[in-house]
Amino acid sequence: MTVVERAAAPDIAAALTPLVARAASRDEATLISATLPVAPVDPIALLGLARPLGAALWMQPAEGMALVGIGEAWSARQSHAARFQVISVAWQMLLDAALIDSADAPPEAGPLLLGGFGFDEEPIESPTWEGFEAGCLTLPALLLTLTPQGSWLTASMMLEPDGVPPATMVQSLDQTWAYLAEARPQPSGPARQSLAVRKRTPDAAGWNGSVARLAGAVGRGRLDKAVLSRQLELEAASDIDITGVLRRLEASAPESTVFAHTRGPRTFIGATPERLVSLRGRELRTVAMAGSARRSDDAVEDDALAAKLLASDKEREEHEVVVQMLREALAPVAEALVIPRRPEVKRFRHVQHLVTPVSGRLTDDADVLTLVERLHPTPAVGGTPRELALELIAEEEPHERGWYAGPLGWVGRDGDGEFVVALRSGVIDGARATLFAGCGIVADSDPEREWDESSAKLQALGSALGTFEP
Repeated sequence: MTVVERAAAPDIAAALTPLVARAASRDEATLISATLPVAPVDPIALLGLARPLGAALWMQPAEGMALVGIGEAWSARQSHAARFQVISVAWQMLLDAALIDSADAPPEAGPLLLGGFGFDEEPIESPTWEGFEAGCLTLPALLLTLTPQGSWLTASMMLEPDGVPPATMVQSLDQTWAYLAEARPQPSGPARQSLAVRKRTPDAAGWNGSVARLAGAVGRGRLDKAVLSRQLELEAASDIDITGVLRRLEASAPESTVFAHTRGPRTFIGATPERLVSLRGRELRTVAMAGSARRSDDAVEDDALAAKLLASDKEREEHEVVVQMLREALAPVAEALVIPRRPEVKRFRHVQHLVTPVSGRLTDDADVLTLVERLHPTPAVGGTPRELALELIAEEEPHERGWYAGPLGWVGRDGDGEFVVALRSGVIDGARATLFAGCGIVADSDPEREWDESSAKLQALGSALGTFEP
Protein backbone atom coordinates (compact mmCIF):
# COMPACT_ATOMS: atom_id res chain seq x y z
CA MET A 1 0.00 0.00 0.00
CA THR A 2 1.51 3.32 -1.11
CA VAL A 3 1.65 5.86 1.72
CA VAL A 4 3.38 9.04 2.78
CA GLU A 5 4.80 9.73 6.22
CA ARG A 6 3.18 13.13 6.60
CA ALA A 7 -0.28 14.18 5.51
CA ALA A 8 -1.43 17.48 4.16
CA ALA A 9 -3.70 18.92 6.82
CA PRO A 10 -7.31 19.04 5.65
CA ASP A 11 -9.40 22.02 6.77
CA ILE A 12 -11.68 20.19 9.19
CA ALA A 13 -12.99 23.42 10.67
CA ALA A 14 -14.02 24.79 7.28
CA ALA A 15 -15.90 21.58 6.48
CA LEU A 16 -17.71 21.27 9.82
CA THR A 17 -18.56 24.92 10.57
CA PRO A 18 -21.43 25.18 8.03
CA LEU A 19 -22.96 22.00 9.46
CA VAL A 20 -22.63 23.38 12.99
CA ALA A 21 -24.49 26.49 11.90
CA ARG A 22 -27.32 24.41 10.42
CA ALA A 23 -27.63 22.41 13.64
CA ALA A 24 -27.65 25.49 15.89
CA SER A 25 -31.44 25.85 15.91
CA ARG A 26 -32.08 22.21 16.87
CA ASP A 27 -33.05 21.24 20.39
CA GLU A 28 -32.01 17.61 20.01
CA ALA A 29 -28.72 15.76 19.74
CA THR A 30 -27.45 15.84 16.14
CA LEU A 31 -24.67 14.02 14.36
CA ILE A 32 -22.64 16.17 12.00
CA SER A 33 -20.06 14.64 9.71
CA ALA A 34 -17.87 15.86 6.88
CA THR A 35 -15.52 13.96 4.56
CA LEU A 36 -12.47 15.51 2.92
CA PRO A 37 -9.82 14.20 0.53
CA VAL A 38 -6.48 13.75 2.25
CA ALA A 39 -3.01 12.56 1.37
CA PRO A 40 -2.51 8.85 2.14
CA VAL A 41 -1.11 7.93 5.54
CA ASP A 42 0.50 4.70 6.70
CA PRO A 43 -2.49 2.97 8.36
CA ILE A 44 -0.44 0.79 10.72
CA ALA A 45 1.69 3.70 11.92
CA LEU A 46 -1.48 5.75 12.43
CA LEU A 47 -3.06 2.94 14.45
CA GLY A 48 0.04 2.74 16.62
CA LEU A 49 -0.03 6.47 17.35
CA ALA A 50 -3.79 6.58 17.96
CA ARG A 51 -4.10 3.59 20.31
CA PRO A 52 -4.21 5.74 23.49
CA LEU A 53 -7.26 7.53 22.01
CA GLY A 54 -9.08 4.29 21.21
CA ALA A 55 -8.49 3.06 17.69
CA ALA A 56 -9.43 0.37 15.21
CA LEU A 57 -7.79 -0.94 12.04
CA TRP A 58 -9.40 -2.83 9.16
CA MET A 59 -6.99 -3.55 6.33
CA GLN A 60 -7.10 -5.71 3.20
CA PRO A 61 -3.56 -5.46 1.79
CA ALA A 62 -4.24 -7.38 -1.42
CA GLU A 63 -7.07 -4.97 -2.28
CA GLY A 64 -5.22 -1.81 -1.25
CA MET A 65 -7.97 -0.90 1.19
CA ALA A 66 -7.72 0.21 4.82
CA LEU A 67 -9.83 1.91 7.48
CA VAL A 68 -8.43 3.48 10.65
CA GLY A 69 -10.93 4.71 13.21
CA ILE A 70 -9.77 7.09 15.94
CA GLY A 71 -11.73 8.07 19.02
CA GLU A 72 -15.48 7.82 19.40
CA ALA A 73 -18.21 10.21 18.27
CA TRP A 74 -21.01 7.73 18.99
CA SER A 75 -21.40 4.04 19.65
CA ALA A 76 -24.07 1.37 19.85
CA ARG A 77 -23.65 -1.40 22.41
CA GLN A 78 -26.02 -4.31 22.83
CA SER A 79 -25.98 -7.84 24.19
CA HIS A 80 -28.55 -10.62 23.84
CA ALA A 81 -30.39 -12.04 20.85
CA ALA A 82 -31.61 -8.81 19.24
CA ARG A 83 -28.18 -7.12 19.20
CA PHE A 84 -27.88 -6.92 15.39
CA GLN A 85 -31.38 -5.50 14.94
CA VAL A 86 -31.10 -3.04 17.83
CA ILE A 87 -27.81 -1.63 16.59
CA SER A 88 -29.08 -1.42 12.99
CA VAL A 89 -32.19 0.50 14.05
CA ALA A 90 -30.22 2.85 16.32
CA TRP A 91 -27.76 3.58 13.52
CA GLN A 92 -30.50 4.36 11.03
CA MET A 93 -32.29 6.65 13.51
CA LEU A 94 -29.03 8.54 14.08
CA LEU A 95 -28.48 8.94 10.33
CA ASP A 96 -32.05 10.08 9.68
CA ALA A 97 -31.47 13.23 11.74
CA ALA A 98 -27.80 13.72 10.84
CA LEU A 99 -26.19 16.53 8.85
CA ILE A 100 -23.66 14.93 6.53
CA ASP A 101 -21.34 16.32 3.86
CA SER A 102 -19.79 13.31 2.12
CA ALA A 103 -21.50 13.32 -1.25
CA ASP A 104 -18.35 12.56 -3.24
CA ALA A 105 -17.00 9.87 -0.92
CA PRO A 106 -17.18 6.11 -1.59
CA PRO A 107 -19.19 3.77 0.70
CA GLU A 108 -16.02 3.02 2.69
CA ALA A 109 -15.68 6.71 3.63
CA GLY A 110 -18.13 9.10 5.22
CA PRO A 111 -19.70 8.24 8.58
CA LEU A 112 -19.58 4.52 9.25
CA LEU A 113 -19.48 2.12 12.16
CA LEU A 114 -16.48 -0.06 12.98
CA GLY A 115 -16.49 -2.88 15.49
CA GLY A 116 -17.60 -6.38 16.20
CA PHE A 117 -19.72 -8.87 18.07
CA GLY A 118 -18.94 -11.64 20.49
CA PHE A 119 -19.30 -15.20 19.36
CA ASP A 120 -22.07 -15.56 21.95
CA GLU A 121 -24.89 -13.09 22.47
CA GLU A 122 -24.54 -12.99 26.26
CA PRO A 123 -22.36 -10.36 27.98
CA ILE A 124 -18.64 -11.21 27.98
CA GLU A 125 -17.29 -11.75 31.49
CA SER A 126 -13.74 -13.09 31.09
CA PRO A 127 -10.96 -10.73 32.30
CA THR A 128 -9.15 -11.49 29.04
CA TRP A 129 -11.91 -9.61 27.23
CA GLU A 130 -12.39 -6.70 29.62
CA GLY A 131 -13.74 -3.74 27.65
CA PHE A 132 -15.16 -5.86 24.82
CA GLU A 133 -18.97 -6.06 24.71
CA ALA A 134 -21.08 -8.77 23.09
CA GLY A 135 -22.01 -6.20 20.47
CA CYS A 136 -20.30 -2.86 19.92
CA LEU A 137 -20.04 -0.75 16.76
CA THR A 138 -18.41 2.66 17.02
CA LEU A 139 -18.64 5.78 14.87
CA PRO A 140 -15.05 7.12 14.97
CA ALA A 141 -14.48 10.79 15.63
CA LEU A 142 -11.86 10.60 12.88
CA LEU A 143 -11.85 7.99 10.14
CA LEU A 144 -9.08 7.53 7.59
CA THR A 145 -10.16 5.64 4.47
CA LEU A 146 -7.56 4.37 1.99
CA THR A 147 -8.60 2.84 -1.34
CA PRO A 148 -6.90 2.43 -4.73
CA GLN A 149 -9.11 5.32 -5.92
CA GLY A 150 -8.06 7.79 -3.23
CA SER A 151 -7.88 8.66 0.47
CA TRP A 152 -10.38 10.46 2.66
CA LEU A 153 -10.66 11.77 6.20
CA THR A 154 -14.10 11.81 7.84
CA ALA A 155 -14.62 13.98 10.93
CA SER A 156 -17.76 13.29 12.98
CA MET A 157 -19.15 14.67 16.23
CA MET A 158 -22.37 14.67 18.24
CA LEU A 159 -23.80 18.08 19.08
CA GLU A 160 -25.80 18.19 22.31
CA PRO A 161 -28.06 21.20 23.08
CA ASP A 162 -26.32 21.79 26.41
CA GLY A 163 -23.10 19.90 25.70
CA VAL A 164 -19.55 20.88 24.85
CA PRO A 165 -19.44 24.03 22.68
CA PRO A 166 -19.18 23.05 19.00
CA ALA A 167 -16.19 25.32 18.46
CA THR A 168 -14.29 23.45 21.17
CA MET A 169 -15.14 20.08 19.60
CA VAL A 170 -14.06 21.23 16.14
CA GLN A 171 -10.80 22.58 17.54
CA SER A 172 -10.15 19.26 19.30
CA LEU A 173 -10.62 17.28 16.08
CA ASP A 174 -8.33 19.71 14.22
CA GLN A 175 -5.62 19.43 16.84
CA THR A 176 -5.88 15.65 17.11
CA TRP A 177 -5.47 15.12 13.39
CA ALA A 178 -2.66 17.67 13.17
CA TYR A 179 -0.74 15.78 15.87
CA LEU A 180 -1.35 12.36 14.30
CA ALA A 181 -0.50 13.51 10.79
CA GLU A 182 2.72 15.23 11.85
CA ALA A 183 4.00 12.83 14.50
CA ARG A 184 6.73 10.43 13.56
CA PRO A 185 5.96 6.78 14.21
CA GLN A 186 7.95 5.20 16.99
CA PRO A 187 10.44 2.59 15.82
CA SER A 188 9.27 -0.98 16.12
CA GLY A 189 10.59 -3.12 18.92
CA PRO A 190 12.25 -6.51 18.53
CA ALA A 191 11.24 -8.28 15.34
CA ARG A 192 10.18 -11.34 17.28
CA GLN A 193 10.42 -12.49 20.84
CA SER A 194 10.75 -15.83 22.51
CA LEU A 195 7.38 -16.49 24.14
CA ALA A 196 6.76 -18.68 27.14
CA VAL A 197 3.59 -20.74 27.30
CA ARG A 198 1.68 -19.80 30.47
CA LYS A 199 -1.36 -21.98 29.99
CA ARG A 200 -3.17 -24.17 27.48
CA THR A 201 -6.95 -24.22 27.88
CA PRO A 202 -7.84 -27.02 27.68
CA ASP A 203 -4.63 -29.00 28.06
CA ALA A 204 -3.96 -31.96 25.78
CA ALA A 205 -5.80 -34.42 28.01
CA GLY A 206 -8.83 -32.15 28.29
CA TRP A 207 -8.80 -31.60 24.54
CA ASN A 208 -8.68 -35.32 23.84
CA GLY A 209 -11.66 -35.93 26.11
CA SER A 210 -13.74 -33.16 24.52
CA VAL A 211 -12.96 -34.32 20.99
CA ALA A 212 -13.91 -37.89 21.91
CA ARG A 213 -17.21 -36.84 23.47
CA LEU A 214 -18.18 -34.58 20.57
CA ALA A 215 -17.17 -37.17 17.99
CA GLY A 216 -19.26 -39.70 19.89
CA ALA A 217 -22.25 -37.37 19.83
CA VAL A 218 -21.88 -37.05 16.06
CA GLY A 219 -21.50 -40.82 15.69
CA ARG A 220 -24.71 -41.39 17.64
CA GLY A 221 -26.56 -39.02 15.31
CA ARG A 222 -27.14 -36.26 17.87
CA LEU A 223 -25.51 -33.69 15.58
CA ASP A 224 -23.58 -33.44 12.33
CA LYS A 225 -20.63 -31.35 13.47
CA ALA A 226 -19.36 -29.22 16.34
CA VAL A 227 -16.44 -26.79 16.28
CA LEU A 228 -14.20 -27.03 19.32
CA SER A 229 -11.76 -24.23 20.14
CA ARG A 230 -8.78 -23.91 22.45
CA GLN A 231 -6.98 -21.01 24.06
CA LEU A 232 -3.22 -20.50 24.38
CA GLU A 233 -1.77 -17.95 26.82
CA LEU A 234 1.74 -16.67 26.07
CA GLU A 235 4.09 -14.22 27.78
CA ALA A 236 7.06 -12.29 26.41
CA ALA A 237 9.95 -10.69 28.27
CA SER A 238 8.68 -7.19 27.38
CA ASP A 239 5.57 -5.54 25.97
CA ILE A 240 4.59 -6.92 22.58
CA ASP A 241 4.96 -4.37 19.79
CA ILE A 242 1.51 -4.04 18.21
CA THR A 243 2.67 -2.21 15.08
CA GLY A 244 5.43 -4.75 14.52
CA VAL A 245 2.93 -7.61 14.74
CA LEU A 246 0.60 -5.86 12.29
CA ARG A 247 3.42 -5.28 9.80
CA ARG A 248 4.35 -8.96 9.89
CA LEU A 249 0.69 -9.96 9.43
CA GLU A 250 0.40 -7.55 6.49
CA ALA A 251 3.46 -9.16 4.88
CA SER A 252 2.60 -12.78 5.64
CA ALA A 253 -1.16 -12.69 5.01
CA PRO A 254 -1.88 -10.06 2.32
CA GLU A 255 -4.90 -12.04 1.09
CA SER A 256 -6.49 -11.90 4.57
CA THR A 257 -8.22 -9.08 6.45
CA VAL A 258 -5.80 -7.67 9.03
CA PHE A 259 -7.49 -6.04 12.00
CA ALA A 260 -6.90 -4.48 15.40
CA HIS A 261 -9.37 -3.11 17.96
CA THR A 262 -8.15 -1.44 21.16
CA ARG A 263 -9.96 -1.34 24.49
CA GLY A 264 -7.76 0.33 27.10
CA PRO A 265 -4.52 -1.69 27.34
CA ARG A 266 -5.94 -4.61 25.34
CA THR A 267 -5.88 -5.04 21.59
CA PHE A 268 -7.82 -7.70 19.72
CA ILE A 269 -5.67 -8.44 16.70
CA GLY A 270 -5.48 -10.91 13.87
CA ALA A 271 -5.49 -11.70 10.16
CA THR A 272 -8.55 -13.70 9.16
CA PRO A 273 -8.95 -15.45 5.81
CA GLU A 274 -12.71 -15.83 6.10
CA ARG A 275 -15.25 -13.30 4.85
CA LEU A 276 -18.65 -13.64 6.48
CA VAL A 277 -20.47 -11.33 4.06
CA SER A 278 -19.92 -8.24 1.92
CA LEU A 279 -22.70 -5.98 0.61
CA ARG A 280 -22.25 -3.28 -2.05
CA GLY A 281 -25.50 -1.85 -3.34
CA ARG A 282 -27.67 -4.93 -3.54
CA GLU A 283 -24.78 -7.23 -4.49
CA LEU A 284 -23.69 -9.65 -1.78
CA ARG A 285 -20.67 -11.92 -1.54
CA THR A 286 -19.78 -14.55 0.98
CA VAL A 287 -17.67 -17.69 1.07
CA ALA A 288 -17.93 -21.18 2.50
CA MET A 289 -14.61 -22.03 4.15
CA ALA A 290 -14.37 -25.35 5.98
CA GLY A 291 -12.01 -28.27 5.68
CA SER A 292 -8.34 -27.69 6.49
CA ALA A 293 -4.89 -29.13 6.00
CA ARG A 294 -1.43 -27.97 7.01
CA ARG A 295 1.08 -26.42 4.62
CA SER A 296 4.50 -27.81 3.77
CA ASP A 297 7.68 -26.01 2.74
CA ASP A 298 8.22 -28.77 0.20
CA ALA A 299 6.25 -27.95 -2.97
CA VAL A 300 5.60 -31.60 -3.88
CA GLU A 301 4.36 -32.46 -0.40
CA ASP A 302 2.30 -29.28 -0.29
CA ASP A 303 0.55 -30.23 -3.52
CA ALA A 304 -0.05 -33.72 -2.17
CA LEU A 305 -1.61 -32.29 0.99
CA ALA A 306 -3.90 -30.10 -1.14
CA ALA A 307 -4.94 -33.07 -3.29
CA LYS A 308 -5.61 -35.16 -0.18
CA LEU A 309 -7.70 -32.34 1.29
CA LEU A 310 -9.77 -32.08 -1.87
CA ALA A 311 -10.30 -35.85 -1.95
CA SER A 312 -11.09 -36.28 1.76
CA ASP A 313 -14.65 -37.42 2.40
CA LYS A 314 -14.45 -36.07 5.96
CA GLU A 315 -13.28 -32.60 4.88
CA ARG A 316 -15.66 -32.44 1.90
CA GLU A 317 -18.58 -33.40 4.13
CA GLU A 318 -17.62 -30.71 6.65
CA HIS A 319 -17.38 -28.19 3.82
CA GLU A 320 -20.72 -29.12 2.24
CA VAL A 321 -22.49 -28.49 5.56
CA VAL A 322 -21.34 -24.85 5.39
CA VAL A 323 -22.34 -24.49 1.73
CA GLN A 324 -25.83 -25.79 2.45
CA MET A 325 -26.23 -23.48 5.44
CA LEU A 326 -25.33 -20.46 3.29
CA ARG A 327 -27.81 -21.54 0.64
CA GLU A 328 -30.63 -21.92 3.17
CA ALA A 329 -29.84 -18.71 5.06
CA LEU A 330 -29.60 -16.50 1.97
CA ALA A 331 -32.36 -17.93 -0.21
CA PRO A 332 -35.19 -16.00 1.56
CA VAL A 333 -33.49 -12.61 1.05
CA ALA A 334 -31.44 -13.06 -2.12
CA GLU A 335 -31.93 -14.01 -5.72
CA ALA A 336 -29.68 -15.35 -8.45
CA LEU A 337 -27.41 -17.11 -5.97
CA VAL A 338 -24.26 -18.38 -7.68
CA ILE A 339 -22.71 -21.37 -5.86
CA PRO A 340 -20.08 -23.52 -7.62
CA ARG A 341 -20.70 -27.26 -7.42
CA ARG A 342 -17.18 -28.13 -6.28
CA PRO A 343 -14.89 -26.39 -3.79
CA GLU A 344 -11.37 -25.28 -4.53
CA VAL A 345 -8.27 -25.23 -2.36
CA LYS A 346 -7.06 -21.84 -1.18
CA ARG A 347 -3.62 -21.69 0.37
CA PHE A 348 -2.51 -19.45 3.20
CA ARG A 349 0.86 -19.27 4.90
CA HIS A 350 0.29 -21.97 7.52
CA VAL A 351 -3.01 -23.61 6.52
CA GLN A 352 -4.90 -24.46 3.32
CA HIS A 353 -8.69 -24.60 3.16
CA LEU A 354 -11.52 -25.81 1.00
CA VAL A 355 -13.44 -22.73 -0.19
CA THR A 356 -16.59 -22.11 -2.24
CA PRO A 357 -17.39 -18.48 -3.17
CA VAL A 358 -21.07 -17.48 -3.08
CA SER A 359 -22.65 -14.39 -4.66
CA GLY A 360 -26.14 -13.03 -5.22
CA ARG A 361 -28.40 -10.00 -5.08
CA LEU A 362 -30.66 -8.91 -2.23
CA THR A 363 -34.38 -8.92 -2.92
CA ASP A 364 -35.36 -6.49 -0.15
CA ASP A 365 -33.97 -3.47 1.67
CA ALA A 366 -31.99 -5.39 4.26
CA ASP A 367 -28.65 -3.98 5.37
CA VAL A 368 -25.40 -5.83 5.95
CA LEU A 369 -26.26 -6.38 9.64
CA THR A 370 -29.39 -8.27 8.56
CA LEU A 371 -27.17 -10.65 6.62
CA VAL A 372 -24.72 -10.97 9.52
CA GLU A 373 -27.59 -11.97 11.80
CA ARG A 374 -28.74 -14.63 9.34
CA LEU A 375 -25.27 -16.11 8.87
CA HIS A 376 -23.65 -16.02 12.31
CA PRO A 377 -22.48 -18.43 13.55
CA THR A 378 -21.75 -20.46 10.46
CA PRO A 379 -21.18 -24.22 10.77
CA ALA A 380 -17.48 -23.46 10.19
CA VAL A 381 -17.23 -21.92 13.67
CA GLY A 382 -20.26 -23.37 15.48
CA GLY A 383 -21.66 -26.56 14.04
CA THR A 384 -24.92 -28.18 12.96
CA PRO A 385 -27.64 -28.33 14.06
CA ARG A 386 -26.73 -24.88 15.28
CA GLU A 387 -28.47 -24.75 18.66
CA LEU A 388 -27.42 -28.21 19.80
CA ALA A 389 -23.85 -27.66 18.62
CA LEU A 390 -23.62 -24.38 20.54
CA GLU A 391 -25.03 -26.06 23.64
CA LEU A 392 -22.44 -28.84 23.52
CA ILE A 393 -19.61 -26.39 22.79
CA ALA A 394 -20.57 -24.37 25.87
CA GLU A 395 -20.41 -27.55 27.94
CA GLU A 396 -17.00 -28.59 26.64
CA GLU A 397 -15.04 -25.33 26.30
CA PRO A 398 -13.58 -24.13 29.63
CA HIS A 399 -12.83 -20.65 28.24
CA GLU A 400 -14.88 -17.75 26.88
CA ARG A 401 -14.47 -17.07 23.17
CA GLY A 402 -15.21 -13.35 23.41
CA TRP A 403 -14.82 -11.80 19.95
CA TYR A 404 -12.93 -14.83 18.64
CA ALA A 405 -14.96 -16.39 15.77
CA GLY A 406 -17.49 -13.55 16.01
CA PRO A 407 -18.47 -11.09 13.23
CA LEU A 408 -16.05 -8.19 12.81
CA GLY A 409 -16.41 -5.37 10.31
CA TRP A 410 -18.04 -2.11 9.25
CA VAL A 411 -21.40 -0.77 8.11
CA GLY A 412 -21.81 2.45 6.14
CA ARG A 413 -24.46 5.14 5.97
CA ASP A 414 -26.39 3.32 3.21
CA GLY A 415 -26.36 -0.13 4.84
CA ASP A 416 -23.45 -1.41 2.77
CA GLY A 417 -20.53 -2.97 4.56
CA GLU A 418 -18.39 -6.00 5.11
CA PHE A 419 -17.91 -8.44 7.98
CA VAL A 420 -15.38 -11.19 8.46
CA VAL A 421 -15.20 -14.09 10.89
CA ALA A 422 -12.59 -13.14 13.50
CA LEU A 423 -10.27 -16.16 13.16
CA ARG A 424 -6.45 -16.42 13.43
CA SER A 425 -6.73 -13.91 16.25
CA GLY A 426 -5.94 -13.12 19.85
CA VAL A 427 -5.82 -10.49 22.58
CA ILE A 428 -2.57 -8.68 23.38
CA ASP A 429 -2.27 -7.06 26.80
CA GLY A 430 1.20 -5.67 27.45
CA ALA A 431 3.62 -8.60 27.42
CA ARG A 432 0.86 -11.19 27.37
CA ALA A 433 -1.03 -12.65 24.43
CA THR A 434 -4.02 -14.99 24.41
CA LEU A 435 -4.50 -16.81 21.10
CA PHE A 436 -7.47 -18.87 19.87
CA ALA A 437 -7.97 -21.62 17.31
CA GLY A 438 -10.61 -24.24 16.58
CA CYS A 439 -11.38 -27.39 14.59
CA GLY A 440 -14.50 -28.99 13.22
CA ILE A 441 -15.29 -32.26 15.01
CA VAL A 442 -17.12 -35.05 13.19
CA ALA A 443 -17.58 -38.77 13.88
CA ASP A 444 -14.10 -39.88 12.74
CA SER A 445 -12.15 -36.95 14.21
CA ASP A 446 -8.83 -37.94 15.75
CA PRO A 447 -7.88 -35.86 18.83
CA GLU A 448 -4.16 -35.73 18.01
CA ARG A 449 -4.81 -34.76 14.40
CA GLU A 450 -7.23 -32.03 15.49
CA TRP A 451 -4.67 -30.77 18.02
CA ASP A 452 -2.06 -30.54 15.27
CA GLU A 453 -4.51 -28.71 13.00
CA SER A 454 -5.33 -26.18 15.71
CA SER A 455 -1.59 -25.73 16.36
CA ALA A 456 -1.07 -24.81 12.70
CA LYS A 457 -3.87 -22.26 12.95
CA LEU A 458 -2.35 -20.78 16.13
CA GLN A 459 0.84 -20.16 14.19
CA ALA A 460 -0.94 -17.81 11.77
CA LEU A 461 -0.87 -15.10 14.44
CA GLY A 462 1.72 -16.73 16.69
CA SER A 463 4.52 -16.52 14.14
CA ALA A 464 4.01 -12.75 13.95
CA LEU A 465 4.47 -12.60 17.73
CA GLY A 466 7.53 -14.79 18.19
CA THR A 467 8.62 -18.36 18.77
CA PHE A 468 6.85 -20.84 21.04
CA GLU A 469 5.55 -24.38 21.18
CA PRO A 470 1.77 -24.37 20.42
